[in-house]
Amino acid sequence: MRYIGEEDVRGVLGYEALIPAVRQGLVDYSAGRVQQPLRTILRVGEGGEEQKGWFAVMPVTAGGVMAVKTVTFFPGNAVLGKPTHLAMIELLDGQTGEPLAVMDGRLITEMRTAAVSAVALDVLGRSGVRSLGVLGAGVQARAHVESLRRVRPELGDVRIWSRTRRNAERLAEEVGARAAEIEEAAAADVVVTVTAAREPVLRGEWLRPDALVLAVGAVGGELRELDDRAMRKSTVIAESRAGVERESGDVRLSGARVFAELGEILLGKVAAPAGQVVFKSVGMAVEDLVGAVLVWRGLGGVG
Repeated sequence: MRYIGEEDVRGVLGYEALIPAVRQGLVDYSAGRVQQPLRTILRVGEGGEEQKGWFAVMPVTAGGVMAVKTVTFFPGNAVLGKPTHLAMIELLDGQTGEPLAVMDGRLITEMRTAAVSAVALDVLGRSGVRSLGVLGAGVQARAHVESLRRVRPELGDVRIWSRTRRNAERLAEEVGARAAEIEEAAAADVVVTVTAAREPVLRGEWLRPDALVLAVGAVGGELRELDDRAMRKSTVIAESRAGVERESGDVRLSGARVFAELGEILLGKVAAPAGQVVFKSVGMAVEDLVGAVLVWRGLGGVG
C-alpha cells in the first residue's frame, strides 16, 4: 500500500479536474448512488475553548471505490503555526477491499471544499456577477478566491474582510483583491463566509436582495456565521440535507428550512431559486473520495 504525502497531492490535483469531479459526486449523492453515513464526530481536547477541537471519521463507497477520512479540527493550532484542519484518507478497492493508498488529506479537504462552492456558484449564481466578498482571510479564503474565479473569471472586484485587518490586507495583496470593511464585503454580488466564528458575523441587512451566500465556516450544531435575517430571508440550498440539518448551527438555530440539495438542482429535479440564496456546506466524504481518486490516478494508480 502506497503512502502519498501532501507535496505529491499538490503536484497532481488541480481545480480543472476537481470541480467537475465534485459536481458529479454531488449528483451521484442526490441520486442515491453513494453509500455515505453521517460522519461520526467526537469533541476532544482539554483546557479552554481555544484548546478544544473535534475528531471525525467519514466513510464512503461510490463508483467501485471506498474511502475513509479521519479529520481533526483544532482552532488553537493557528497560534502555533500549524494547520487547524488535518486529515488522512485511505483509499480502497471497492471490489476486493484491498487498500490502495493512504494519503495526506489536508490539501484535498481544502481544495474539495472550495470546489463545492465553485459548483454552487456555477449553478446558483446569476449572470453578470462582478463582485465577491470574502469574510475570513485564512486557508479557505485563499482557496475560494482561486476556485470561484475558475467558474466566474469576471469576478474582478474581490473584497476581503477579517477581524484582523492585517490578515485581510496580506491576503488581498496575494490574490489581487482589496481589504474592506465587513459591510462592504457583505454587499457584494457573491459572499463567502469562511470564518471560525461561534456567533453570527454576517447580518442579513447588509446583503443584496439577489445575493448568493456561500456559507462554509462554523461547522457544528451550536456555531453560526449568519444571523436569523440572513437565513430566513434566503432560500437555503444544501450539499446534503441530512448533513446540514444535523451539523449546521446556521440552519438549526435560525429555524430556516432546506429547500433542496445542490445535486437535486443539477439533476433537474428542482429549479434553481431566484432572489437571495444561501448555499450551506458542511463537507461530505464523497467529495474527499473523488479528490483522492484523482490523486491516485494522477500518480499512476489504476482502477
